[in-house]
Amino acid sequence: MSEPDDQRLYFLLQRAAHRLRTTADRRCLAAAGVTTAQLGALFAVYDEPGITQQRLARTLGLRESAVTGLVGRLTAAGLVTKDTHPREHRAVVLELTDAGTDALRAARPEIDRFNAELRELLGEDGFTGAATAMHRLAHWES
Repeated sequence: MSEPDDQRLYFLLQRAAHRLRTTADRRCLAAAGVTTAQLGALFAVYDEPGITQQRLARTLGLRESAVTGLVGRLTAAGLVTKDTHPREHRAVVLELTDAGTDALRAARPEIDRFNAELRELLGEDGFTGAATAMHRLAHWES
């Protein structure tokens, strides 16, 4: 017996998220040498130069331990630099390197293509509606 759509929504969201993430990761790796998780962190550092790792974790919705590993990989790849916070001795601030800026620039056309394909698949109203719904879900406090 088939379940009503509302009972399968969580499963479908997970499946769609996995499909989107693996496709976007493959494309971003080919275009810019970074995953979507790394790209999200690079955009956050670009948007807020000098962001702390703690704030980056909140921005990305990740645990600080996950961000420590992510930042370690970005630093090892030469995409960001870490420095001590000028006022908080235990905090670390992040800045994009030229290579990090180049990775963002290289990824942008692929992101634009990916979004254009999603717009075509969903239609403009569907794309906008999905974006609005995902924003609400991402900021939902139950």
